[in-house]
Amino acid sequence: MSQPVEKPFFTHPPGRYYTLRGRKLWVEEHGQGEPLLLLAGLGPAGSHVIFHPHFDPLAANRHIFYVDLYGRGRSDAPGDLREITFTGDVQDLAELMPQLVPGPMHLYGFSYGGLLAQALALDHPHLVRSLVLANSLHSPEMWQLNHVNINREIANQCPEAWEKIQALRAQGVPSTDARMVEQFSRAAVFVRFFNPDNAHILASEPGARNVALYPLFCGPDVDFMVSNQVARIPDFRPRLKEIQCPMLVLAGRFDRALYPALQHEFLVHVPRAEFHIMERSGSFSHVEEPEELHRVLRKFWDLLK
Repeated sequence: MSQPVEKPFFTHPPGRYYTLRGRKLWVEEHGQGEPLLLLAGLGPAGSHVIFHPHFDPLAANRHIFYVDLYGRGRSDAPGDLREITFTGDVQDLAELMPQLVPGPMHLYGFSYGGLLAQALALDHPHLVRSLVLANSLHSPEMWQLNHVNINREIANQCPEAWEKIQALRAQGVPSTDARMVEQFSRAAVFVRFFNPDNAHILASEPGARNVALYPLFCGPDVDFMVSNQVARIPDFRPRLKEIQCPMLVLAGRFDRALYPALQHEFLVHVPRAEFHIMERSGSFSHVEEPEELHRVLRKFWDLLK
């Protein structure tokens, strides 16, 4: 295994607040060209920072928008984080997008951001030019399978961590307890990355993830049973055939949580969608092989001209 790679240096592009529905959302802009809106993941709690600086080269011919959802990153947050819902996130984006550009936008939805992108493409199709789903999900059931797969991989690849997790679980400790989180975090790099050393490249900064929101949104024992807001997210499978815009599904060959087989399920419901496996990626292709990701995206978008 190679030596850990230092985190890349990045600077935030210019940004400003947009006011909608009585709240301010932080948006940054970079580049010129057709508009591209990046929707972040890290569960429902991550800010746009996970995309920096990996999408910078696309700004040569794309107008890239980075957004922090309500309660994440630099955007406003409610006094009670339980006010944050999936439906509210979709409504915020549907009102925000026309303020950013006058016409439809290309969407890149990573993980939780892909769920938001599906909702926008289905319920607000006039806002969406094309849809890219990167290591994303189509239902709460798939979110549950994500954790089942993670736990299986940890048990097989990191038995020392799994033993501690099981011991804590026997004491009734929920998976969002700090002691549990420590064990899951240590093992995550072996589940989420093609090369565990690449975890060091994933950009972050103070406040980049709302750790208090995660258990409220996903449930206190989410690593074993999703609940709360996640359980209320629609199962999009029955409606995916209604999506009219061009669609690309991206999977990581070494994503041991949202397996390529799960990503391939999107094609059962949208047979005309394109499907591409990133051969040297886990869950974060924009981190592990950004140049190849950019090539795939440009090829997909160029065919739309």
